[in-house]
Amino acid sequence: MQPQAFVFFGITGSGKGTQVKLLIDYLKNSHGQHTVYAYPGDEYRKIIEADSYTSSLVEGPLSRGELLPGFLTDAIVTNILISNLSAENNLITDGYPRAVEQSISFEKMMKFYKRENIKVIYIEISKEEAIKRMKLRGRHDDTDAGITTRFDEYTNNVIPAMNYFEDKENYKIYTINGEQSVEKVYEDIIKALGL
Repeated sequence: MQPQAFVFFGITGSGKGTQVKLLIDYLKNSHGQHTVYAYPGDEYRKIIEADSYTSSLVEGPLSRGELLPGFLTDAIVTNILISNLSAENNLITDGYPRAVEQSISFEKMMKFYKRENIKVIYIEISKEEAIKRMKLRGRHDDTDAGITTRFDEYTNNVIPAMNYFEDKENYKIYTINGEQSVEKVYEDIIKALGL
C-alpha cells in the first residue's frame, strides 16, 4: 500500500484522538507501515513547559481555547515533517489545519512532499453531544465560557479550513457519524477509506 496522508477534523469531544490512535495501530499491524503523527497540541504543551518567552505568549490564549497565530502552528507542523517524514511513512494530522490560511500552507506541504490522494476524515457530532462529552472530561478549561469559545472558533475557522479541500484535486472528505460507539466509528472509518 502506498504511504498515505490523513487529516482528521472533529470538534473537541468527537473522539478523534482515539480514532487517530486506532488508525495508526491498524496501519502498523495490517500493512506494516509507520505513521508520522502531527499533533500541534502536544507541541504547544511542550512549548509551555519549556518556560520561554514564546511559552509566556502562548499560554494565555491556549488556556482560553483561542486560536494561536497560524505561522506558529505552520512552523510546528513543518518541523515535524522535516524531522520525521520519509517517503515510506504515512502522515496523520490532528488539530491542523485549523484555519483557511493553514489549509493553504498544508496544501503546499503536501505538494512538496509529493503526497497525493489525501483523505480528510471528519468525525461529526452535534453541539449538544460535544458539550456533554466535554463536561464529562472535566478539564480545567471546560467551563461554559471555554466551551462556547471553542465552539465559535471551530465553526468560524476550522469548518472553513476543512471545506477548503472540497472539490480539490487529490483531496477527498469522508464524513463519519461520531455519535456511535468507538468500535462502530472505527469500523466506519476503515470501511470509508477502503483500507
